[in-house]
Amino acid sequence: MNSFAKITQTASFVPETIVTNDQLAQIMDTSDDWVSTRTGIKERRIAIEENTSDLCIKVAEQLLEKSDSTADELDFIIVATMSPDYNSPSVACLVQGAIGANNAMCFDLSAACSGFVYALSIGDKMIRTGAKKGLIIGGEVISKVLDWTDRSTAVLFGDGAGGVLLEASQKEHITAESLQADGKRAMSLTSGFTPLDNPYVKEKPTQDSSLTMEGREIFDFAVRDVVEQIKQVMNKQDKEIDYFLLHQANARILDKIAKKIGVSRARFLQNMDKYGNTSAASLPILLDEAVASGKIALGSQRNIILSGFGGGLTWATVSVVL
Repeated sequence: MNSFAKITQTASFVPETIVTNDQLAQIMDTSDDWVSTRTGIKERRIAIEENTSDLCIKVAEQLLEKSDSTADELDFIIVATMSPDYNSPSVACLVQGAIGANNAMCFDLSAACSGFVYALSIGDKMIRTGAKKGLIIGGEVISKVLDWTDRSTAVLFGDGAGGVLLEASQKEHITAESLQADGKRAMSLTSGFTPLDNPYVKEKPTQDSSLTMEGREIFDFAVRDVVEQIKQVMNKQDKEIDYFLLHQANARILDKIAKKIGVSRARFLQNMDKYGNTSAASLPILLDEAVASGKIALGSQRNIILSGFGGGLTWATVSVVL
């Protein structure tokens, strides 16, 4: 009998510390008006005690508690992140160790702001090939990779984590997908450069390891390539999309995409005003808030689009029946 992945629980966790645009204006040349009118962002959460694994562990614990599942039941843990605690061990292994998921295989996935959708797609394939239950988590502490003197990037990002529990179902719930990448445009967004450093290197590279981004190029990419991808996924549907949950990078991007695909802006959920751009965490945080508020009920057969886009360049869209 065929098995398909179903999202059965959602969860999210963000640091306690709130940093408003006005507070940022005290340490850099910016203002609430400058940030909010250009991006829709009013504040963000910044981690001052937790690292990425700590946020993801909180999400994993919530998912198990909400579902009355035990950690031993998990077959896999996939964490999407571009800001891990270490290159090794993975954040997923740190989560596994903390919750005691002794039977779960674990790995991190690096696809920047598309990471959660990439991971969701992989989790679906694992269940289709025999796994029964697993966690898909997007977690970021982007604040540790920012150049806090660069207002063009520092005002945009925040920290947080979110995730879902996937379980095997006899009915298909992830009904269409498109995952893409374009490494020719890789340098449009970079973070965490690790230079060659050994006794035989004659001249060490001097590239900055902080996050850098070509804002205009990313904006144009989102309202061109991502729009086409969303249209492709929509064209595979035999029912209307109820809500669009897109990566929370910029309110103007959502405005443009809604207009280009001819859908009411009210169907595009938004929370970047509270959290900023949390990269791989933005979609699962947004989904969990929609479920917690009652806007989208699990088991309601709502048809939603999840779409992430960012560094790589990568972009990924799936349609999901909840």
